[in-house]
Amino acid sequence: MCKYFPIAALIDRVSAAMGRVAEYLVILACTISAANAFSRYAFSISSNAWLEIQWYSFGALVMLGAAETLKKNAHVRVDVFLSNMTTRQQIKVDIIGGLLFLLPATLILAYLSWPVFWNAWQLGEVSNNAGGLMRWPIKLCLPLGFLLLALQGISELIKRFAMLSGDLTADLHYERPLQ
Repeated sequence: MCKYFPIAALIDRVSAAMGRVAEYLVILACTISAANAFSRYAFSISSNAWLEIQWYSFGALVMLGAAETLKKNAHVRVDVFLSNMTTRQQIKVDIIGGLLFLLPATLILAYLSWPVFWNAWQLGEVSNNAGGLMRWPIKLCLPLGFLLLALQGISELIKRFAMLSGDLTADLHYERPLQ
């Protein structure tokens, strides 16, 4: 067994936990959206805070759920090319893509988005809308989400190298979207 596999397993557990948070955020966003629409049409009552918490929830679920999506091998793929490759070739494509694209992009984006959050935190930035919310919580989701995605990328690389060496059985099943 690969000596780094426990690290990958720990990262996988963190991604799964964040995936569960994202699932609850879907429910929250839908509930708030429905309640806000009902109150607006039934009572002519609405709030900018409710509208903002909807998009905060949606943004957070995307950023926090991306790592779990990668773990489940559910990101959009170019399966036209991969379907004609052997499993070993697919593993090599995943390794090259992870090293050349996923890790550099996510780490750069986490690095660049940190000052955006930090500035909002220090200034106590609040939405310009009447009744608007603090902005730093949603801005924190940017570096956090990219860091979680980078960590999951490291986990996937560890597992792909273990697959190449035979220490882990390759399970690269990808379910194409129905559309």
